[in-house]
Amino acid sequence: MLAVCRLLPVLCSLLLVACGPGLGVFPDPDSWPALAGPGASNQSFEEASLWQSCAFLAGGPADLDSHGSVSMYDGYLLMPWAPEEGGGGLSVFAVAEPCSPERLADATDPGIRQTHGISLRRHGQQVLTAFSYHGGLAGDEVIGGVQIWDLSDLGQPQVVSQILLPGYNYPDATSRVTIATAWLGDLLLVAGADNGLYVVDAADPSAPTLVAQHELASSIRLGRVHVLGSLGMLSSLEGARTLLVEFDQEGRPELIPGGELAVSDVEGVERDYHFAEWVGNTALFARKESGGGFISYRFEPPSALVVGAEHYNNDGFGGHVRRQKDRVFVGDSNFAGVYDISLSEPVEEGRAQLQGDLDTATPMGNVMILSVDKDASPGQASAVVPFASGPDIEGPSVEFTWPADGASLVPLSSSLGVAFDEEVEFKSVFEGSFRVATDRGVEVLGTFSLQGSLVTFSPEEALADDTSYQVVIPLGGIVDFSGNPTAEEYRFTFTTGEELN
Repeated sequence: MLAVCRLLPVLCSLLLVACGPGLGVFPDPDSWPALAGPGASNQSFEEASLWQSCAFLAGGPADLDSHGSVSMYDGYLLMPWAPEEGGGGLSVFAVAEPCSPERLADATDPGIRQTHGISLRRHGQQVLTAFSYHGGLAGDEVIGGVQIWDLSDLGQPQVVSQILLPGYNYPDATSRVTIATAWLGDLLLVAGADNGLYVVDAADPSAPTLVAQHELASSIRLGRVHVLGSLGMLSSLEGARTLLVEFDQEGRPELIPGGELAVSDVEGVERDYHFAEWVGNTALFARKESGGGFISYRFEPPSALVVGAEHYNNDGFGGHVRRQKDRVFVGDSNFAGVYDISLSEPVEEGRAQLQGDLDTATPMGNVMILSVDKDASPGQASAVVPFASGPDIEGPSVEFTWPADGASLVPLSSSLGVAFDEEVEFKSVFEGSFRVATDRGVEVLGTFSLQGSLVTFSPEEALADDTSYQVVIPLGGIVDFSGNPTAEEYRFTFTTGEELN
């Protein structure tokens, strides 16, 4: 077809085939299937209704009012619910009218335990996620690990499989358990606290197998694994250490030179944090030492973390932190705070309350979902709270990529990543909205995974040696939870050789 294009440019135009170097032949960026659900809120709110709960979200009949991280997929809210000791489920809601949410489905499972982040992966016709699993006693041994769920039909989400992981031990809720997961192609990366990093081969999601268990330097109690292409951020649970690593094709983490960090405030004082988050070009840490608030670092190419801004609250105690463009959202145990980070110093915009240990505040359009994991009022472990009067009308923008633009000598086994400044709808991520091709216009085939704002593309086959590639995020393809598309094209290039052609 490319030879025909060179000879018959008029025919190319008629066939809507892009013939220029690096463009390849791709579907239109907005030709992904329509959402099954209505998406996030596009409503307006009166000023008097801001910062107040307007609806509560309860799980199924077995819900013990212990909720954690939430996200959206296919236009619906995904709300896992389970205590640390396991036994709960996953509920699905339509939230376009956020103060009148509609329940689509409840799925229960005795083994699911409290989750701290949702990562999605496309596998053929399946869309998969993975949650922590507690299996209870087997003889004299406590067993647990992770379980894989299929979200392809959100009317009937179901467990596909579960795998036991060595060293798991509960009731110690933080040191020898599984905390959170992330996808990297066929690999499931599992944060195992003091047990380090587990790497699970899930090429067959119905029969996952353990590939390796990696101990980590610096005595890091691993709480989260964030993945962008082959770049990983391994962050502590209630510690100060953070590691930047590059994953090889077997999921083995190699520390990047200068990639070991002790999170510190702007005065250089080392500070513990509860959990970390990565959005766009920003690493965020929910401070938990002598108060709450957050500390931010900025990613700078190729992979350095540079201290950014912070906000300190003497009446907080840390939980989870999220970001949506110029706002940061912190579940600070005693309240949820929202901060404007567009200025030289963050400014608190407002606070919301919900009875219990309020650890999570997740933005979706112009509302946030508050979640508490203990001591909630019955049936009120999650709440919908408007934080802005006007609807969200701004689409996601690219802030960081892996590899960096212009990178050379990129390993042939690399996955590629694009980080947006807010969470995006996974259904809108496909080969037409995330285009990968050689400089000769040959499309690279692969699979996609998503972790909040971090989109990873894992090629089906290894990259070619001494070859230049470009990645294009076209205008109007990938959308946020409110349906706002990317407003401009973004592209970056790299080579597996010494320099770009």
